[in-house]
Amino acid sequence: MSAAPEEHLVKQWTSEQDRLRQQLVEEDTEDWQRSAVFSGLERVGGVDLSFIKGDDVNACAQLVVLSYPDLELLYEDSRMVRLTAPYIAGFLAFRETPFLLEALQRLQRNKPKLLPQVVFVDGNGVFHYREFGLACHLGVLSGLPCVGVAKNLLQVQGVYKSEEHQSQIAALQKGGDSFPLTAASGKVLGKALRSSDKSSKPVYVSVGHKISLDTAVRLTHSCCRYRVPEPIRQADCRSREYLRIRFPAADT
Repeated sequence: MSAAPEEHLVKQWTSEQDRLRQQLVEEDTEDWQRSAVFSGLERVGGVDLSFIKGDDVNACAQLVVLSYPDLELLYEDSRMVRLTAPYIAGFLAFRETPFLLEALQRLQRNKPKLLPQVVFVDGNGVFHYREFGLACHLGVLSGLPCVGVAKNLLQVQGVYKSEEHQSQIAALQKGGDSFPLTAASGKVLGKALRSSDKSSKPVYVSVGHKISLDTAVRLTHSCCRYRVPEPIRQADCRSREYLRIRFPAADT
């Protein structure tokens, strides 16, 4: 009996994704994006949700804003939230986006001069089952340029963790090297990026909104001190620390 409500949600959410996807912009829209050194870019944001171990409902929604290019903290917002929407593969955005959007809206209201000019999202953008992942959802609803950066490969649309994929990873010689993630249709959905000389394991970059894939990859590399771009790494670290302080008995 429980399948019927989920089927209804899938139909509803698929329709909503299709509607929002019509507003998606997969090209550079800002002057700073066209600069070789991102001249004019001063603030980069990062968002993440961290959960208490064993609890998939209560989470810390985190927003950080860092200076660019120094990547120093300008602003942070940590807030406990309760996720009521169910997790359904391919529809993570409906579970997480409302709380990340609220954090950006709070910043817009309270300290608009610190609003980021681009937001890094811990998850996928166009590299998604229906080419509209979490980073696209947040980008379209916020109106801000967004970049999706995933730590693990989403095996989707003919992209698999095959021997060929592993050999392409091995061929990435230095930080900044990348290769395309090409769907069975021939469309490039994202790129695997060796983000740091120190890490041979790539991250998977895709367009969220209002940025081209090449610019998204270049910007991601420029924001990496380690494997994960600093805005996402800081959001993850600070949300986990927030949970550790408030729930010391829980293993986060």
